[in-house]
Amino acid sequence: MIRVVLIDDHEMVRAGVSAFLSTQPDIEVVGEASDGATGAELAIAEKPDVVLMDLVMEPVDGVEATKRIKASWKEAKILVVTSFLDDEKVYPVIEAGAMSYVLKTANANEIADAIRQTAAGNPVMAAQVTGKMLERLRHPEMTLHESLTAREREILQLMAEGKSNQVIADELFISLKTVKTHVSNILTKLDVYDRTQAVVYAFQHNLVSKG
Repeated sequence: MIRVVLIDDHEMVRAGVSAFLSTQPDIEVVGEASDGATGAELAIAEKPDVVLMDLVMEPVDGVEATKRIKASWKEAKILVVTSFLDDEKVYPVIEAGAMSYVLKTANANEIADAIRQTAAGNPVMAAQVTGKMLERLRHPEMTLHESLTAREREILQLMAEGKSNQVIADELFISLKTVKTHVSNILTKLDVYDRTQAVVYAFQHNLVSKG
């Protein structure tokens, strides 16, 4: 029996996936969590055969949850199931230690098969993800900040001006949650731990103006 822990902040997604997997004779959902922090703790405690990981969650997202799990349990087999194909989602979670990456557009049987393959130690990657990884291999000389999007550079400038997430959200007419996601992506891409380090990096590489 393949034991699975399901981590996703959408209750309906968890219910649907759990219900389908319960019909599979060789798969058992042994735990569910609605956020990355709780999910990481649950996965470390249960040590399932496969961890199904969503990416966009608050306050701890799937990338950070993956890092926490792998830090405490190196053998963890993590299967990312997400709707996102952005560079800032794909690369960080693979680098954090996720074994497989499939999209929520996959049908239920494909996800079940991905669970089986991951449990067996065979990575499963959506075709689009494989393409991105190959492209990065072809361009290893890319510097950290080259992967920043135009919006992320804009937010980095506002961070350098000392503006809070809420002020940035108000100025750009986007939600606070969206700003937090962008900031998290910026920190990940620049390989820094906090806003201060991100701003220092930005000034060192002339990514922002001082006035």
